[in-house]
Amino acid sequence: MRYRRLIGLVGFMVMLPLLACGQGSGDPPAAAKEKTAVPAGAPKPYAPQDFSKLKGMPGFSDKLLDMHFTLYQGYVKNTNLLLDQLQQLATQNQTSSPAYAELKRRLGWEFDGMRLHELYFANLGGKEPLAKGSKLMKRLEENFGSFDNWAADFKATGAMRGIGWVVLYDDPKSGRLMNVWINEHDAGHPAGGNPLLVMDVFEHAFLTDYGLKRGDYIQAFFQNINWPAVEARLGK
Repeated sequence: MRYRRLIGLVGFMVMLPLLACGQGSGDPPAAAKEKTAVPAGAPKPYAPQDFSKLKGMPGFSDKLLDMHFTLYQGYVKNTNLLLDQLQQLATQNQTSSPAYAELKRRLGWEFDGMRLHELYFANLGGKEPLAKGSKLMKRLEENFGSFDNWAADFKATGAMRGIGWVVLYDDPKSGRLMNVWINEHDAGHPAGGNPLLVMDVFEHAFLTDYGLKRGDYIQAFFQNINWPAVEARLGK
């Protein structure tokens, strides 16, 4: 998996400068001379969300959060860049080119990196525990036997060796809740699943404040979960 991702990254980095200067295919792309016309009614570019309200959150230094926000903004920027480049290549009938293939493969990784970070930041900043009579509490008890059983499983998943994400997923078709390990931004998501609670366990999420003590970071994460935001995702 890591080797495949490395190859894709190398291909992506090689193709971008070729696209920018109009090389890598027969004739120089028109995009090198003029910007591709945007179709009427096309979606606007993604804009980074402002999560600065999280600064001052217990257990997370402002230095760590600022670094993490900057990383997230990079995913937003790259998602827009890839969508623009893919649109240019499609307009130039270059969808069979290696450049198009490499950028297409990369899009899911950048987009999911953007969206997962948005879900992660949005489910932080809470100060109260999950209400005992809440819909989510009942669902957790039905699926795991108790809230403590669910929390132990979620924390154990986050403590596994490796880097990635832990996501509490709701399967709308069956009503099952699952704690899922996501090894890469775009790999391992259950198809059709609805992400409820997202925890980042890449090193950048905790190394600055906790070093290698991932367990301490997970505890800090749990102390700051925004449960109303998590429960609002049910049924979406």
